Amino acid sequence: MPTSDPLVLVRYMDVLVVVAAAPFVILMGGPLLGYVVGAVAWVGTRVLGLLVERAARGRTAKQQVGLNFGALMGRAWILGLAILAVGLAGEREDGLMAALLALVAFTIYLATSLALPRTERNTPSS
Repeated sequence: MPTSDPLVLVRYMDVLVVVAAAPFVILMGGPLLGYVVGAVAWVGTRVLGLLVERAARGRTAKQQVGLNFGALMGRAWILGLAILAVGLAGEREDGLMAALLALVAFTIYLATSLALPRTERNTPSS
C-alpha cells in the first residue's frame, strides 16, 4: 500500500487558496497588513493542529479527543486574537481583511474535512 496521500492537494486546499490570494490582494490594492496577519495566523494554526494531531496518534480515544479539542479551541483563540490585534493596530480594513480570509479558509477547511475520509481510517490494521 502506498504511503503517500493521493488527496493531499484537496486536504490542504484552504492553505493553497490563502497563498493563491496574495497576488490578487496585492494587485487590487487590498489591505496587506490584514492579509499577511490573517495568512500567517491561519497557516500557523493549521500547522499547530497537524502537530497536535500527530502527537495524539497512538493514544487512547479519550486522550485523542482531549488533545484535538484543545488544539481546536487554541486555534480559534489564536486566530481571533490575531484578527482583533491587526484591526486595532492597523486600519479597520486590515481587521476585516484578516477576518474574511479566515472565514474563507475555514469554510474550505470544514468542507474538505467533512467530505474526505480521515487518513488514519484508511490504513490497514496490523
